[in-house]
Amino acid sequence: MKAYVAGVGMTRFEKPETRSWQYWDMVREAGEAALADAGIAYEDVEQVPIGYCFQPSTAGQRAVYELGLTGVPVYNVNNNCATGSTALMLARQLVEGGAADCVLALGFEKMKKGALGGGADGAAADGWGTSPVARHYGVMAARHGFEPAPPTAQIFGDAAREHMERYGTTEAQLAAVAAKNHRHSAHNPYAQFRDVYEVADILSARMVHRPLTKLQCSPTSDGAAAAVVVSQRFASRRGLGGLVEIAGQAMATDTEESFASGSCIDVVGQPMSREAARQAYERSGLGIEDVDVIELHDCFSVNELLTYEALGMCAPGESGKLVESGATTYGGRWVVNPSGGLISKGHPLGATGLAQAAELVWQLRGAAGERQVPGARVGLAHNIGLGGAAVVTVLRGA
Repeated sequence: MKAYVAGVGMTRFEKPETRSWQYWDMVREAGEAALADAGIAYEDVEQVPIGYCFQPSTAGQRAVYELGLTGVPVYNVNNNCATGSTALMLARQLVEGGAADCVLALGFEKMKKGALGGGADGAAADGWGTSPVARHYGVMAARHGFEPAPPTAQIFGDAAREHMERYGTTEAQLAAVAAKNHRHSAHNPYAQFRDVYEVADILSARMVHRPLTKLQCSPTSDGAAAAVVVSQRFASRRGLGGLVEIAGQAMATDTEESFASGSCIDVVGQPMSREAARQAYERSGLGIEDVDVIELHDCFSVNELLTYEALGMCAPGESGKLVESGATTYGGRWVVNPSGGLISKGHPLGATGLAQAAELVWQLRGAAGERQVPGARVGLAHNIGLGGAAVVTVLRGA
């Protein structure tokens, strides 16, 4: 049984502590928007997977109760930065498997100011040894040492250094990713940042961990996003329009390849992104050549380049030249991160994957306003979390 996205909604992504709201307020805003977009009521929803990383156990129930007290199953989901797409995947599986005809996938986060530690919860109180990402950071430390810098920026920064050494990628090419995504976000009313920067501005910003400057790093954010996933029979029975098909979707986690090379390029997730993409293409019957618009996980500028290669958009080592050529913006072969991506739209961990889906649904409906990709028919979302999980979703206008 096929699964379709019938409605999407999201809040604006905000800098933490700038808006007076609780996590249940943001869930109500995003959830009500998705339900209204689909043209259904919460009473039609049969199951609810809801993702977050920082709130306590059963926070999902507390949040969903703002939408209604119908007694439906609520599943609390945590998969680090891939949490939102994991909630969407569970919704799709429930519909495709025939367990439900209408599922509401939600994701939210209320975060603290400042850089994250290692993974969503940082290092364990008794040190790195019991952290869920200790093995990942051990690879980094063995090759590059451990410096007094934010750990996530450090491991991705070290991946950037390796890419530069191996392929000749330049700091200007890394900065071109951020300049593109900041430029795209200028037209996104949901984006945390809407300022436009040139490559020179990106390069001259405060260094976080060489070669990554502040404007190449995604911020901490508050916000929520939602998607209504339905079966074809439910959509037909209710006369729903604006459907977008989940044509293929796959999740991959770390394999031996992630750690065998001792490379930060591998340990931050390029191999599992490549495998998730392979499976999603196979299940959808579509390839990267069929895709028009992409929302991918640019937690740091280098990860956008690594993901170009993992998705098959270019050969290994060619991603710097690809972004520099203009192939990944308006007028190029693909438009990547028309929303502004994580770097500029923001990155509330539990909401990110569902916000990507929302952007693609708007694009495939031709409803993205000034940031509309002309003629978009197929979209791809890529969401990744250290520790690790990579989810790739192929969406097709129905």
